[in-house]
Amino acid sequence: MKMDTIFALATAAGKAGVAIIRISGPEAFAAAGALCGAVPSDSRVLRRLRSSDGAVLDEALVLGFGRGHSFTGEDVVELHLHGSPAVQKSVLAELSAQPGLRHAEAGEFTRRAMENGRLDLAQVEGLADLIDAETEAQRRQAMRVLSGALGDKAERWRTGLIRAAALVEATIDFADEDVPVDVYPEVSEILARVGADMRREADGVKIAERIRDGFEVAIVGAPNVGKSTLLNRLAGREAAITSEYAGTTRDVIEVRMDLGGLPVTLLDTAGLRETEDLVEGIGIERARLRAAAADLRIYMLLPDEKPDLDLASGDIVVAAKIDAFPRDGIGISSKTGEGIDRLVALVQDRLLERTQSVGVAMRERHRDALLRSLGYLEASEAQIRGGAEMPDLVAEELRSAIRAVDMLVGRVDVEDLLDEIFSSFCIGK
Repeated sequence: MKMDTIFALATAAGKAGVAIIRISGPEAFAAAGALCGAVPSDSRVLRRLRSSDGAVLDEALVLGFGRGHSFTGEDVVELHLHGSPAVQKSVLAELSAQPGLRHAEAGEFTRRAMENGRLDLAQVEGLADLIDAETEAQRRQAMRVLSGALGDKAERWRTGLIRAAALVEATIDFADEDVPVDVYPEVSEILARVGADMRREADGVKIAERIRDGFEVAIVGAPNVGKSTLLNRLAGREAAITSEYAGTTRDVIEVRMDLGGLPVTLLDTAGLRETEDLVEGIGIERARLRAAAADLRIYMLLPDEKPDLDLASGDIVVAAKIDAFPRDGIGISSKTGEGIDRLVALVQDRLLERTQSVGVAMRERHRDALLRSLGYLEASEAQIRGGAEMPDLVAEELRSAIRAVDMLVGRVDVEDLLDEIFSSFCIGK
């Protein structure tokens, strides 16, 4: 079936130094030719763009990409225009008037790249994450997936499982004959190796999600210990109201920031204490629940105080108000800033430690596919340990495991996901 030729502004809308309009499809070169004359494939030329009545619209750099050499895998022409909104509008209007062309839908260029085999589904998700990346850690993680790292792993798993399935099916095909070699030791070795690698990836998804969505660090302690002042100092602005009166903070205040390349949301929680105030009590309960769910907690303590919540591994306890109450150990003064650089470095180190287990699988969908495949592998191994009296069942479990791996990279059973995934992209991507 012949694909439509689509076009869209590929750069952000509005005034800019340069604006790029992308045209993709079988009529891409003809559409560009109608504006500026013949455009050679795989070329870079400077041309005047003209309207249908001959008026000059702009002088543009025109890039041609032949089929198989473009982002979408189709014939593509890019028009690099001066970034005036008027210029953009006029060129888009001329393209709209050409028969056989239509405006691209959200994510349609990327969808075509996938349909033409230029990207797998995991790479598409990596591209979406790269566009949304705000920190260095998010960029690195997205680039690993976009570069095909997860697809490469999936292909190695698939190759191994196909080998294992072929060995098992050989025992079925030659059931009436003597198979010269016992295949099951090799099959078991393949399943153990592939399964261990899959488990590592599945275990790392939760951390990968935190890198993508952000870690939560809760600041907890008694009223007036300096939590809000610390938050404001870290944020570099007055994000939270501070006062000498206990109970000023009654709800969880969030501030998102880049901490050493990691996305972090700081949580300023209500001061933990017993209170008769109903509203403050609700705030304290919310603080306890949110702090318990956070990835890391900073406990700020005055002399002779103890944490009012159970300490978890990696939690940080600091002495507060050391300007007024000098003490040994890790101490800070939210008022003067003393010790805060050391605290920030410690938080960064604790979070970086947790990222060491991250792999290239980074979404719950990836984890689900991995766990599904692992379930089939475990069923296969159980059959083998039981003597593999029914090799056809072993082979079927392995085929199901391969199918789950194929789902990971979008080879099968993902049509219901595609509209949701591509709708998250902007027009022109």
